[in-house]
Amino acid sequence: MTPVLRLEGITHRFDGLPVVDDLSLEIAAGEVVCLLGPSGCGKTTALRLAAGLEQLQTGRVLMGDREVAVPGRQIPPEQRGIGLVFQDYALFPHLSVVDNVAFGLSEFPKSERRAKALTELRRVGMEGAADKFPHELSGGQQQRVALARALAPNPRIILLDEPYSGLDTALRSQVRDDVLHLLKESGAATLMVTHDAEEAMFMADRIAVMRDGKIVQEGSPHTLYCYPNSAFVAGFFGEVNAFSGRVESGEVQTPIGHVRAEGLRDGDEVTVIVRPEGLRVTTLQAGQSDYTARVMQARLLGRSSLIHLHVHSGENGSGIEWHFHSRMPGIFLPETGTRLRIELDPGQIFVFPARQGRVS
Repeated sequence: MTPVLRLEGITHRFDGLPVVDDLSLEIAAGEVVCLLGPSGCGKTTALRLAAGLEQLQTGRVLMGDREVAVPGRQIPPEQRGIGLVFQDYALFPHLSVVDNVAFGLSEFPKSERRAKALTELRRVGMEGAADKFPHELSGGQQQRVALARALAPNPRIILLDEPYSGLDTALRSQVRDDVLHLLKESGAATLMVTHDAEEAMFMADRIAVMRDGKIVQEGSPHTLYCYPNSAFVAGFFGEVNAFSGRVESGEVQTPIGHVRAEGLRDGDEVTVIVRPEGLRVTTLQAGQSDYTARVMQARLLGRSSLIHLHVHSGENGSGIEWHFHSRMPGIFLPETGTRLRIELDPGQIFVFPARQGRVS
């Protein structure tokens, strides 16, 4: 099946410095793809190039079999059949809600535009605000209107730039759930930019993680979370504990236990990444003397508890003091100074060569 949107070999420079570096990406009809990465990694520039808001310097952009941008020649955004939702929603302040939505319906007969706009507002639950103005709406309501405006012309492609960043946590959860259902109903190919890994995992069929202008790993949320190809990718999907060490007899000795190092050679310097939820702690029983740590503090986070721990490497507690975190389900709040036994979940542990083991 021909992808609806293709970016091929895109490189883009500002003041001679590459902000997007040889990026290629394909999106099919009905698929939601997220560009995920830290600020300054090039993800918004990539989206603007897909939209036609930046002049293409290297590579090409295709929509279906139609070439819409090559260096020196590109079709303007309004002729590409795309729907755009910006970070600030970009609603026209002098137009009513219904007129904002109707603005992009120039291809429809004038007599049908209001009815079509009202239909789209009904889909996002905003029909009752049709005659209000943007300044009379909350951030969540403005976001819904912006989405209705983007969907109204029935575009084949929807581009979303950090669409939930201005919403509070509770509202963000509800709005993004509603938006995901609407996007799937529309059947459009969707490209979304975000720096929030949880948001990307919630929204995306496929995630492309970016760093320094490049896509460093691409795949399903499950693949990227369970099989990261670097410490950077592992760390981008939540807080991690990081330990350095050397491979000996196929294992790495860490302050919290032995870890298998498959595919690495003895003597290799490595970085061991352990997710907090993969570091389980239990009350120390009589006679147990294997890997233990002491509680620095414990905090309830609602559905889970975060335990701050420390341990000294070396014999008799000499050597380096290591600080790390364990995330336990439910309420688990041991007192400061309590000694706890450590158990590691192999599925939440990753070992990378030290040369590629930097988390940030």
